[in-house]
Amino acid sequence: MVTTHNLGFPRIGSKRELKFALENYWKKQTTRQDLFTTSAEIRSRHWLHQSKLDYLPVGDFSLYDQVLDMSFTLGHIPDRVRHGDGDALDQYFRVARGRSANDSDCSCVRAGEMTKWFDTNYHYIVPEFTTDTTFALNPERLLAQLQEAQESGFKTKPVLIGPLTYLWLGKTKDGSDKLALLPTLLKEYAALLELLGSKGVEWVQIDEPILVTELAPTWKDAFSRAYQVLENHSIKILLATYFGQLQDNLSLVCSLPVDGLHLDALSSRNEVKTLVKEWPSDRVLSLGVISGRNIWKTNLHATLAWLEPIHRELGDRLWIAPSCSLLHVPVDLTHEHKLDSEILSWLSYAVQKLDELNTLAIGLNKGRVAVQDQLVSNFASVDKRLKSNRVNNPSVKASVHNIRESMGKRQSPYHARSALQAAKLKLPAFPTTTIGSFPQTSALRLARSQFKSGEIDHTAYVQTMQNEISYCVEQQEQLGFDVFVHGEAERNDMVEYFGEQLDGYAFSQNGWVQSYGSRCVKPPILYGDISRPRAMTVQWTTFAQSLTKKPMKGMLTGPVTILNWSFVRDDQPRSVSCYQLALAIREEVLDLEKAGVQIIQIDEAALREGLPLRKSEWHEYLNWAVESFRITANGVGDETQIHTHMCYSEFNDIIASIADMDADVITIETSRSDMELLDAFDHFNYPNDIGPGVYDIHSPNIPTQEHMVQLMQQAAGRIPSDRLWVNPDCGLKTRQWSEVIPALKNMIAAAKTLRAQVTS
Repeated sequence: MVTTHNLGFPRIGSKRELKFALENYWKKQTTRQDLFTTSAEIRSRHWLHQSKLDYLPVGDFSLYDQVLDMSFTLGHIPDRVRHGDGDALDQYFRVARGRSANDSDCSCVRAGEMTKWFDTNYHYIVPEFTTDTTFALNPERLLAQLQEAQESGFKTKPVLIGPLTYLWLGKTKDGSDKLALLPTLLKEYAALLELLGSKGVEWVQIDEPILVTELAPTWKDAFSRAYQVLENHSIKILLATYFGQLQDNLSLVCSLPVDGLHLDALSSRNEVKTLVKEWPSDRVLSLGVISGRNIWKTNLHATLAWLEPIHRELGDRLWIAPSCSLLHVPVDLTHEHKLDSEILSWLSYAVQKLDELNTLAIGLNKGRVAVQDQLVSNFASVDKRLKSNRVNNPSVKASVHNIRESMGKRQSPYHARSALQAAKLKLPAFPTTTIGSFPQTSALRLARSQFKSGEIDHTAYVQTMQNEISYCVEQQEQLGFDVFVHGEAERNDMVEYFGEQLDGYAFSQNGWVQSYGSRCVKPPILYGDISRPRAMTVQWTTFAQSLTKKPMKGMLTGPVTILNWSFVRDDQPRSVSCYQLALAIREEVLDLEKAGVQIIQIDEAALREGLPLRKSEWHEYLNWAVESFRITANGVGDETQIHTHMCYSEFNDIIASIADMDADVITIETSRSDMELLDAFDHFNYPNDIGPGVYDIHSPNIPTQEHMVQLMQQAAGRIPSDRLWVNPDCGLKTRQWSEVIPALKNMIAAAKTLRAQVTS
């Protein structure tokens, strides 16, 4: 009999219950017991959703981030937090966001660095290592969740981030070798496995996704050593990989003393045949056959046809599961009441994916006749989507075919056009700006909701948005900014807003997924060929410009970010969809320029996010991603200044490709990572202007003027000061005005101090 299991489940709740519980707790509107009660209710409900599985995951639920959870389980807490007031929960939130609910001081501690979880839009808190790092097992969180599930009668499989992946995800703060910490780290893992075995656990899932990356020989050797230490006869280890192919690590994996292996069979289908032959005959092989990252229905007929011979060969040794944790998809499709019925019939969220998994298991165990109705219904949906004329637009396909190389080139090189821009804009040294959005108040969200539901008419909606734009412009005038933004009052999300106005996109009502902590996003659904029927931002930008003599940036989201932050179609290459988006956003850029907008920012926050996990595959992706940006941006004249923005990812190793984008100004995250990005400029002469973010907007802490001056002085040590801008790390929509105003005052004061230093 085939065995079913799951690698992880979304933790936010189908209606974002965890988000609201966290934010209410942080605001001191509820108690920590209220937070714990809501968390337990979510876990219980989600375990019920998974109750048909042979094994369901435990420990995948987190109040903020699973990597941070692993740090606390291992007793690995930064010194700046370890000795503060309060208990473990206070420490936890200080690392996560710089403050606990009990901190009254807005400058508590520096939050942990945050970056992307492999090639997803999920952010994790980066572990920090030094030569003196120690570990001390603290398993209470995991044991409490295990007890909850066991007492409810569920057959459980605890989930752990593996020791090698945990080290690989972290950063050393003193240049030491992370692998030197492995022996002491393994002692804690071994003790944890023994403890779980004593609690009646049969299987534990240990996630080692770095096995789909290119590993140095020292890391491969470390895998062999580590799993010899962790080999434990009282508990079985399911080694889990996902997001890619094993390739040169396949033989290494086969040699490890584990009891089972999970393979993302959607990413590495060509490796399954080899594994079936080479995998030891006394071990389990788990195949991830349902996408954990996209929301299209699985073709159950085709998947069964592929699995049936594998099942005949492996028998009881075959397990099936989603490809990875379902963290990356929404919870339950039954909460969607407004989606177009045809498109709805093409989709599958986490709960429905487990239903698909169950159908596959029954089909394998009992034969297709036992699931004939489900197979017929599924095939009809899958086939209808492939043949739908809503998906394919011949004119859009022709436009992509007609893209010319000249469309991606500016008229003049940077040094020539920067002189023209300087003469036109007349900006001071260290010009100040923000990234685009200002705080999204409850009144704004209510107005957007009322307009969508028909409670207020278009005139009332526009007036509300214009009032907010006027307020944002007024605040920037008072603060003394050099380049303004309109504040994006009308935008619910930087991707969804544009997708709503493009043909080829659909939108969910409750398709929320977690980005980090309490931050949730609702990715639009890219189901067909993309085109722009009308201008999307011009009216708001020109209205804002009419209120000030300062230059007003037009704010757009770039094609690569729109692509990477959407649920994308799987019936054509991602590059083709990206080129379609590039052509659509290019039209908006040209309309903004025609309307007199002198500065246009095209955000590409997710450029690195789509980067393949193996460097050998980077070139192809970066070629079409950078070309897409250039097609979008480079139809303008030399006097129009093009900005782009990137945040919370690792950019040092692709800095040359970022330079190839040829944006006049790039604003980029640096404050939470201690200006680490600047190391790239020791060996690379970045040619254009750059604004290294000095205000960490993902924390409620208010940075001091002195701190921001210090960060910019570090930047000026690597980049000529006449090419430096002063700005926050990211948009301000998630912050409160009470935090934003004092922080921006300090930022403007920092810029004035820097100017005085340059002229003195």
